[in-house]
Amino acid sequence: MPEGLDLDAVRTWLDAERPGLLGDRLEADLITGGKSNLTYAVTDGTTEVIVRRPPLGHVLATAHDMAREHRVITALAGTAVPVPRTFALCEDDSVIGAPFYVMERVAGTAYARASELEKLGPERTQAITQRMVDVLAELHAVDPASVGLADFGRPDGYLERQVRRWKKQLEASRSRELPGMDDLVARLESTLPETSEGTIVHGDYRLDNLLVDTTTPGADEVTAVLDWEMSTLGDPLTDVAVLLAYQQLAEAAPGGTAGALVTDAAKAPGYAPREELLARYAERSGRDVSDIDFHLALAFFKLAVILEGIHYRHAHGQTLGEGFAGIGDLIEPLIQAGLRA
Repeated sequence: MPEGLDLDAVRTWLDAERPGLLGDRLEADLITGGKSNLTYAVTDGTTEVIVRRPPLGHVLATAHDMAREHRVITALAGTAVPVPRTFALCEDDSVIGAPFYVMERVAGTAYARASELEKLGPERTQAITQRMVDVLAELHAVDPASVGLADFGRPDGYLERQVRRWKKQLEASRSRELPGMDDLVARLESTLPETSEGTIVHGDYRLDNLLVDTTTPGADEVTAVLDWEMSTLGDPLTDVAVLLAYQQLAEAAPGGTAGALVTDAAKAPGYAPREELLARYAERSGRDVSDIDFHLALAFFKLAVILEGIHYRHAHGQTLGEGFAGIGDLIEPLIQAGLRA
């Protein structure tokens, strides 16, 4: 039985909530690569579903909200944004020790490595990264009220709250000196741009949080957008900036460690460069992207805080899977990248 998931408890609960969805004998595998919420593939030998739950141990307040993640995925069904079908949400901690939800397993590949994209060739890689941007523009075009998400967040004052929230999250996981971090926070607080229109934002948008169909010749379509744990209503340029921050992350980290720990997909031949991605997003969305630098600095700050939280949990033996050793070495390069932005 995988750590963090009591399969007998899940089956008993599902039998009551969704009778017939799965059979009696279940097996599960932890899907590797997740550094935050835990994702399991669960099967009865015929049907396979995905179960998502918060990480073990030290969980920051307001983070890893299963109900919010389930809500936004469910709401986006039927829009131009591809999402998995949801089956059930459990908010009762007594079942497996934490809230969780169950959704369909969508066919597709999450590309986190340049070596994986290189097998497809530069033309297909370019098409995939262009489609990645198009899907983001489609997400930001969804009217929140039309899908029942009018109260999903507060766009007014969003950027100020983001800085304040991530500063608070940092303090909850901070266990060592982080050179430059206080300077980065102060500069973000003193250079806040005006609030823009509010849209649904994903919060952690990047290629390996998408599933891509590469089995159908000439398709290379995004089949699902995953990992909605940080979604809300806010400034759409924050999503664009996170995408660009991940693109720069491999160069920002010493010795290529970022590529080993997060993603180095942007190094693949054909991966659209920053200016092309920005221009395509501006064209598809009709938005002004000239103020991207503040958002990029904020993105690097958020990534630094997220990875510091992961480093804290790993140092306390509260992570599952591989790929955590050395993750703390990424924090200072991210801080410096934020200051440069």
